[in-house]
Amino acid sequence: MANILDIRRRIRSVVNTRQITKAMKTVSAAKLRRAQESALAARPYSQMLTNILKSLVSRADIYDPVTGLPIHPLLAERPEKNILLIVVTGDKGLAGAFNTNILKMASKFIQSKPDQNINIDIECIGRKGRDFMRRRYSLAPKSPSADGATGASPVHSDTEVAPPRADRVQIVGEHIGVLGKVDYNFVATLSDSVIARYTRHEIDSVYILFNEFKSVIAQRLIAERLLPIKQIGAIDVAMAEEASEEERKKRLEAAKSAGVGVRPVDTSGVDEAAATFGASPVDYIYEQPPQQLFQGILPKYIGIQIFRALLESVAAEHAARMTAMDAATSNASDMIDSLTLIMNRARQAKITKEIIEIVSGAAAQ
Repeated sequence: MANILDIRRRIRSVVNTRQITKAMKTVSAAKLRRAQESALAARPYSQMLTNILKSLVSRADIYDPVTGLPIHPLLAERPEKNILLIVVTGDKGLAGAFNTNILKMASKFIQSKPDQNINIDIECIGRKGRDFMRRRYSLAPKSPSADGATGASPVHSDTEVAPPRADRVQIVGEHIGVLGKVDYNFVATLSDSVIARYTRHEIDSVYILFNEFKSVIAQRLIAERLLPIKQIGAIDVAMAEEASEEERKKRLEAAKSAGVGVRPVDTSGVDEAAATFGASPVDYIYEQPPQQLFQGILPKYIGIQIFRALLESVAAEHAARMTAMDAATSNASDMIDSLTLIMNRARQAKITKEIIEIVSGAAAQ
């Protein structure tokens, strides 16, 4: 049987670990509330931008009356020969299966495109995704005219020849440390780069893979198609994976113990107010022609979709870390109880042995 001093040392170690996990759970719960507020604060702008575009669609010609093709290049659909996949993971661990599930879905997405004629470029946001992809795929060849991101695709003119590919699946961009505080300037730069590549026909479709967050228990992994735009205001989900019932129960217990709300925030009033703009029969007088406004605002729509995905991914990561730390704290408490029981048994066995020795010695006399 183990030494009592060793067991006490283990108990102290587990108690210290429980204090750390409990503190991390509290910190994650606080960060989760702030992340929810940030995502909620960005929603009115996104809703109004979407409804303005819907209003412009009803007042402007977005398709060529002669050819029937879309006038804006972001609406043009082409056969998928070159795909850009934006994978959003976390920079840190200790978040349960949060990063693992995202990377599994990314691998599943790549395996769903087995055609050797289809090239896939991967844009990694988050350290965990970068490390995972680097172990499996090569970086795209660098160019002196690259835009600063590691392995990022350079900007080519119409006469320039694109550099050779490293492989059918390659990493074209890495962005580390941008999720601590999501900045729209970074999103705008990334969005402009993606739109420029799509306009130059370097890529034929763009997908973003992230953890969609509605509430602590209402989450799912999705691969959303950003380009080409099929319908404004509708999420084009190419792949989705719901959380298991057991995982939802764990999230619910963790949220209750941390005092975090589990219901989605009611934004129906804001949504209805924004929807009246596009649905109103009033004929608005625009300073520029509606078609010109549509051409200028549509790229911002892509940027706000990426911004929304990053905000939701950050909130989902904090929720996953809170759940993982709650489970770790609970397991530590169970281990302390188990070790305490073992220590008491060892102490009782030692006392019993000493009594037997005393009684045996007395009987021998």
